[in-house]
Formats: sequence, C-alpha cells, structure tokens
Amino acid sequence: MSTKPYKGFEPKWLLTPAPEGSYRSIFRWGDPEFFKYPKESLYKLMKETFKMTDDDFKDYTDDIGFDQVDLSGHPSKLAKKHVDALKKIVGDEFVTTEDYPRLAVAYGCTAYDLLRLRHKVIENVPDAVVYPDTTEQVEQIVDYCVKNKIPLYVYGGGSSVTRGMEAVKGGITLDMRKRFNKVISFNEIDQTITVQAGMSGPDLEKTLNNAQSNFGAKRAYTCGHFPQSFEYSSVGGWTVTRGAGQNSTYYGTIADIVLSQKYATPIGTIKTSHYSREATGPNLNQIMMGSEGTFGVLTEVTLRVFRWMPENRKRFSYMFKNWQVAMDAAREMMQCECGYSSVFRLSDPEETHLMLKLYNVDETPLEPILDKFGYKDMERCMFLGFTDGEKGFSKNVAKNIAKIALKHGAMPMTGLVTKSWEKGRFNDPYLRDSMMDFSVVTDTLECTVNWSNMAQVHRDVRKVCHALPNTVVTTHMSHCYPQGANLYFIFITKMNDEKAFKEYHTTILDAIQKSGAAISHHHGIGKMFAPWLEGYIGEKEYGVFKVLKNYFDPDYLMNPGGTIGLDLLPEEKKFLNTREDYR
Repeated sequence: MSTKPYKGFEPKWLLTPAPEGSYRSIFRWGDPEFFKYPKESLYKLMKETFKMTDDDFKDYTDDIGFDQVDLSGHPSKLAKKHVDALKKIVGDEFVTTEDYPRLAVAYGCTAYDLLRLRHKVIENVPDAVVYPDTTEQVEQIVDYCVKNKIPLYVYGGGSSVTRGMEAVKGGITLDMRKRFNKVISFNEIDQTITVQAGMSGPDLEKTLNNAQSNFGAKRAYTCGHFPQSFEYSSVGGWTVTRGAGQNSTYYGTIADIVLSQKYATPIGTIKTSHYSREATGPNLNQIMMGSEGTFGVLTEVTLRVFRWMPENRKRFSYMFKNWQVAMDAAREMMQCECGYSSVFRLSDPEETHLMLKLYNVDETPLEPILDKFGYKDMERCMFLGFTDGEKGFSKNVAKNIAKIALKHGAMPMTGLVTKSWEKGRFNDPYLRDSMMDFSVVTDTLECTVNWSNMAQVHRDVRKVCHALPNTVVTTHMSHCYPQGANLYFIFITKMNDEKAFKEYHTTILDAIQKSGAAISHHHGIGKMFAPWLEGYIGEKEYGVFKVLKNYFDPDYLMNPGGTIGLDLLPEEKKFLNTREDYR
C-alpha cells in the first residue's frame, strides 16, 4: 500500500477485503488482505493522461463485484453417473458442481477476463471441478474422460493472460492448487527436484531455500524462475506455456530449467528423458513444452535447480540519454562474453517517466540532477538489474556492465532504485484492481525481437498502441540474449467495455505480427492469441502441431475450444506473416 498520505483530494480507493464467495474474490489479484493504489503523483499523472478530474474518482465507475456468485443461468450439465464415477477416483469431497468453485477456475487474468467477470458475462464455465491428489488419479480421470467423450481442462495458478484454461466446451476442470502440489523427489547430486505440476512458485522456492532442513542437503537452492505472476502461478503453468521469469537472462527460461516431464494423455502415460542432452531424434521434452494441455495433462516435472547465494547479489541501475544509445549498450552487454546478469531490464522513455514515480525516484535528489546533466524527461531510459552466482563471477559481471554503461554515457543511479523495483516486482498487479474500479484498464502484450529489428518493432507496435487516444504505453526490454530480447508492452487506458478492449487488443497483436516479431516470448498462446499462431509459424510448419494433436488426442478432448489454434475454423485465423523479411 502507498505509505504517504495524499495532500490533496484522494480517490475512494477500495480497501475492504472481498466478501467470501463474491465475484471480486475471483477477479481480484492475490491476497485479499493486501491493497495497493497509486501514490499522489501517479494519481495526478493518471488524471492528466486520461483527461479525468477528481469528480471521476469520487465513486466507482465499474462494478466492484461484492455480490455473491450466481450461476443459476449456467447449471452443470454433467450427468450424475459421471460425477459419481469421478468421486470414486478422487473421493466424494473432491468433486463439486457448485457455482463458486466452477467460476473460480473459469477465467484467467487478462483484462478481458476481469472485465467480463466484473460485468457478469459468464461465457465458459466447466460443469464440474475435480481436485486430484496423485498422478494415478489424473491418469484415471483422463482415461475416463476419453472413454466418455468429456472435455478436460486444467487450472494451475490462474494467472494466464491468454485465456489458456477457459472451459469453452464445458466438461471438467482439474484444479491443481488444493492437493496436486507435492514434492516427488529431490536429488542433490544431479541438482534436480521433481514436483507435481500444481506446486506454486512460492512453495517451490521455499522448499528449495530450505533444502538443508527439508532434505538434509548440504546447501540451499533456488529454482531461478520468478515471473511477475510468481506468487499465483504454478510449475505446470510455467512449463506448458514455455514461460520465463524475471531472472531468465542468467538462469534461463523454463524451457532451459525443465529437465523432464510426465503427462497423462488419451493414449497413455508419456514420460520424457531425464538427461541433459541427447542426440536421439527430435527432443520430446521440448515438443511437449508449449502444448498448453492440448496433448494431455502434465502431472510431474523435473527441474534443474541452482545454488542459492543471495549474499553475492550485486544491484545496479543506470540512466541513458535515449533509447538508441541504451539499446546499443544493452546489446554490447549481452554480446561481450563476460557473463550475464540475472535481472536485465531496460525501460524506454515513456516507461522511465512512469517508473521514476512508481519507484519513488522523483522524491529523491536524483530527479533534478538528471535534468541538470542532460538526461531529459521522455528521452532518458532507465536500466536496472542485479547479478547472481558465485561471488567473483557476480562481481565481475556487474563490473563489466558498469564499464559498458559508462562508455555509452550512462549516469549511475545506485542499487537503491533496483531495491525499490524489487519491493514492487510481485505486487504491482494489485494496482490494476484499484484503477479498474474507476474504469482505468491495464494490460500487457510481449514479443521477441532480434537486435537488428528491435527499434523498428518498438516503433511500429507503439504507434498502434498509441492510436487509442489518451493512452499510456510503456515498453521495457527483458529476457535478453546475444541475438535479441523480449519487448514487453504495457498499456493503460480509460475503458470499461470488454468488447472494446478485445478490439484494441486485436489491433496490437496484428501490429506485432506485421512487425515480424514473435507473437509471444513467454505468455504462451492460449485461446486469445491462437488466431495468429498458424500465420506466424507457417502453414506447413503448423501442420506438425496438428499431427501431434491427432496422435495424442484424436477426439480433441484435451483443452478444446481453440487452444493454440488447433480446433479453430479457417475463417477464425489471421494470416499476417511477414517474418521472412527479418531473418
């Protein structure tokens, strides 16, 4: 929560926990007892940008969702014999057809989901929710669904922003949070841990940080995977979407961290190899990742783990004079072959303008110093991060980053800025709920670019984002590589209509596709991005996905309804492929 009181008018921020069983308890982010709202300088910036006044914030302009969930218009259609059969597998108390549990696993966390829930637009809910406990139970459930032609979906942490688990065809949703979250094994010699797919990020990290007491290990470990949704995401969700954490520049994305997987599929159990490298044909481990539940249900994951040495962390932040110079410096940092930092985040001018307020730099002596030395507002670019690893390695990486930054005319901003960012890195989503009560919507889209087309993609996509008047569009570079990086676009605008949001969101996805960038770096595809996938991949290339789907799930019962585009009609797809121009 903001700590300093407002000097002027303060909006009617909602600081009351959502009632149990309410719509808000579903669409609100995270801990019901935690609240975060913009500090006064950010509030003033919002009013100026969105052409609003204090009067617009005296009362809520969108539904706050305190009423109780009611699905009387959407009764369960699952026959009693199927409910009874599922209860025999998992136990009577672990199958439900009640309203609240069904809606609680129906939608994710994109603004389209949140707006629909606020307005009680209930389109796709499962007929029953099942809480499995063991891999054997999941395998039995998959087998039963296949024999009885029942659609099957999986809910992990619920933080999908691509409509990844939305039950378009009804059927059953497996909610993995309650019981499917245990450690299967820990191997310190190989530095691996095997867990059930429903294990949450915080539970995994706590388990590894306390490996000495939990497993009798010689030292503490970390997974190294920290997406912004970390607190409310699961290992299975990371894996099936090919996710990336904020520390991926050093530890790698989940595709680098996962060693092996186990799936319950319609044709039986599939388990990938547990070896680090093999030359034994196409890599099945990589083929299964990114399938988003369309081949089967991910049950167990073996992850590489790393030594946890937070005492060796070196924080840094620098200010560059403009985006081009900043991009040049970032590329040199990634190509100089002197090691990679753990967090590597470069903000463009518009995001820098916002970040200086969000992370309280505007309240320090640094603000006037920047202006004095020619680091002008809406031109300057903030770069921050930290290093991890062995003490000498961590120190040397930070030293080389400093050398390159200074060579490119950057001003050191100390590690205090990075510490401020760290404090908010996992709780910034709470801001979105506070602002949506007043019809100010925030959402994100991201893509992968090469260094050679980064400036052009940045320019083209932002132009389309800004085509909507009175909109904040921030961009940062993260998840970096010697050959390119991820560009992450955040847009904030005044809007409270889910159809208008979807139309705007579509224009941005079109722009990313036309720019030649990859349409997703780490959010996955789901049902929301699915229409663009075949156009990006290529028709013949996408045919491989179809063959795999037909092999694993010929009846299309696993996460049906358009996930990664596999059962979309031809007229529902968008073919805007221009990637050949940028190879």
